[in-house]
Amino acid sequence: MVRVLLAILVFLGIWAAAGGYGIGLPLTDEQVARYEALPIVRPSGAGLPEGEGDAATGFEIYAFDCAGCHGPNGEGAPFDRLVADAPFSLGLPPHRFAVGNYWPYATTLWDYINRAMPFASPHNMDPDEVYALVAYLLAENGIIDADTVVNAENLPRIQMPTRPLYRVDPFTRQLFPWIELP
Repeated sequence: MVRVLLAILVFLGIWAAAGGYGIGLPLTDEQVARYEALPIVRPSGAGLPEGEGDAATGFEIYAFDCAGCHGPNGEGAPFDRLVADAPFSLGLPPHRFAVGNYWPYATTLWDYINRAMPFASPHNMDPDEVYALVAYLLAENGIIDADTVVNAENLPRIQMPTRPLYRVDPFTRQLFPWIELP
């Protein structure tokens, strides 16, 4: 047992002296600044920038930037479905999950699109384009009217259909009894 422990300690010492695995490249200051500049958007809407968008503008953006991956009507193919064709239920297979029947906060949708989409060139849309795309997806899912203009003020107030189904899991509740979902 002592030999095994000693061998592990020697290995860890050599590994630490070598600087870890030695793979990857360090981030440049410019790369770090670019990612630190992204706002952290909370369910309350904190972090949302100024701007606004409507579903009609969002449709044009979707057709150009999103339909190739998510299908012409958000039905999914080859990537995830965005428009729900069924309400959420415990027996719903994961390939049927979509923005309208799975996501708990509309602000999360804004944040995800802003950070990660379009897939080929993420974080390449201005806030107005992201708001328009969110408006389009929420309208297609029947969550808002097609003529609703989405902005930092009203986006956090949009009630997602599955929001009441989300709960803090029992283990987390045991460790952090003060946590409440917004």
